[in-house]
Amino acid sequence: MVRNPLTPEQIEAGRRLGRLLREARADRDLGSVARAAGMSPETLRKIETGRLPSPAFGTIASLSEVLGLPIQDLADAYRKAPRLEAAS
Repeated sequence: MVRNPLTPEQIEAGRRLGRLLREARADRDLGSVARAAGMSPETLRKIETGRLPSPAFGTIASLSEVLGLPIQDLADAYRKAPRLEAAS
């Protein structure tokens, strides 16, 4: 199976996702977070730097859980849509 090249929009979406993950990780050790999420530190490094702009859903779900970051926030960052709070 040949994978189509990513579009510039997909590449930028991956960069936004990576920035949000880096911010959520803050001062936590990259290796510790990666291991807790079940991946290698190099994989997390690639996601955070945008070199892996379209990680698998399971990877994102694991990072969401480990970082205590709502998965909706990650989806919004990827889509560049601001999260709307429910009306009270």
